[in-house]
Amino acid sequence: MLLAHAVALAEARAYLAALADQTDTLEASQAYERTLHYLDSIHPDVLPTLDVGGAITDRTGLQVVAESAVEELVDHGVDALQVELLLAMLDDARALDAPV
Repeated sequence: MLLAHAVALAEARAYLAALADQTDTLEASQAYERTLHYLDSIHPDVLPTLDVGGAITDRTGLQVVAESAVEELVDHGVDALQVELLLAMLDDARALDAPV
């Protein structure tokens, strides 16, 4: 895995986890966690981490950067269908969350 791929994966994981932590409902938090678990299943042996604490505090901003990081994974060889599924799961989680 190249550095750019590891950074994109770490960003996607970090922002999904931050979204799960900042939800107002348990169902939304669980949906974000399922999305994170699916992302981890795509890269089962590689789980880079990135501390984004305090970088972005509002959920709308987190949603935007999470989507961007997930979309960037296509550039690093992740199957486009898997990325589309991740984006759909992210949208479903957002729909369960309180209006942002």
